Amino acid sequence: MKKYLFLTAILTMNFALYSQNKIITVTNSLAVDREFETVELTKKELGFSNAVKLEEFAVKEINSNLFLESQTVDNDGDGIMDVLLFQPKINASSQKNFEIVPAANTSATKNINCYSRFVPERTDDYAWENNKVAFRTYGPVAQQMVEKKISGGTLTSGIDAWLKRVDYPIINKWYEKTISGTGSYHKDTGEGLDNFQVGDSRGIGGIAVNADGKYYFSKNFISWKTITTGPIRTSFILTYADWDAKGNKITESKLISLDYGSYLSRFEINIKGTKTIAAGLTLHDKKGTIGTNIKEGWLSYWEPIDDSEIGMGLVAPKNTLTSFDNYITNDKDLSNLYGNLKVKDNKAVYFAGFGWKKGSPFQTKAEWETYLSSFAKKVNNPLVVKVKK
Repeated sequence: MKKYLFLTAILTMNFALYSQNKIITVTNSLAVDREFETVELTKKELGFSNAVKLEEFAVKEINSNLFLESQTVDNDGDGIMDVLLFQPKINASSQKNFEIVPAANTSATKNINCYSRFVPERTDDYAWENNKVAFRTYGPVAQQMVEKKISGGTLTSGIDAWLKRVDYPIINKWYEKTISGTGSYHKDTGEGLDNFQVGDSRGIGGIAVNADGKYYFSKNFISWKTITTGPIRTSFILTYADWDAKGNKITESKLISLDYGSYLSRFEINIKGTKTIAAGLTLHDKKGTIGTNIKEGWLSYWEPIDDSEIGMGLVAPKNTLTSFDNYITNDKDLSNLYGNLKVKDNKAVYFAGFGWKKGSPFQTKAEWETYLSSFAKKVNNPLVVKVKK
């Protein structure tokens, strides 16, 4: 009898918990419609105990049967989901209410649109993508191959761009066809291609430290950890061997994430040994045009690439981008447009990415910079989220 009473108590407790749906109010303070911005809710913010499983909940619009796609993330790797993510559409200067409800029998779908992984079959890349853009960078085996003069290696901590023109995942497909010899990701057959040169440059968002006018940077990453892949976000951590900046030992790791609908990856740099960093955009053969707006917090570079054009960009939160350096040199791949960023509590945050003319709505430099300006404004005026518990 005691056993049955105990089970009844558990069922009653769970029913009471699930029946008290949380009401989420999301407010847009800007006079523009907003979408593709991710709301993050922790258990504490939702008023849930640690025992509650976030993956058992869904997000529903109030007064409708519309369920939003959502994702749960285990940020600390303990096997327990820490954060619930969703992306609301909010009209200009307005607010909308949502319910957090039990996920059973909902109509929400779980399509994988944001993806990343370590790629040991192509030396040891780490690659990531969403429905708009794709990137990769390089690991220790690729570095060792260069140092041992073995062909096929890559020595850089710069960020490579894969110019995709489709909204579905292409990373696995492109690697498979290249490695199997059935095709090549260097040729565009309708989905896009890799024709972006990184070399020793910073690519799109790699960092450096300036010491007495010279830029120093790490070699390839030495370890990686995937945190999440899903419909809304992919994120991972890259760690680098300590490196030297004119006598200063630099310790560096990167938490990189890419959300659905965004052309820019988020970089959270954890770094010791410097009070500032320089995040770079490669200038390639210096035939493009830079754009800068320190007050709004963005830099851009618009350039020709083969038979098309590409806009690269960097956006930083308010008052963290202090200046820029249009660094030009005759040394191969070392010309970069640098954004100088403050390091606070051993951390710096910025966003970096690109818009390819063939694979995005940005057909001119002005259109690309309008996107960066709007992105910066939204970063500095985030959606206001309130939970009624």
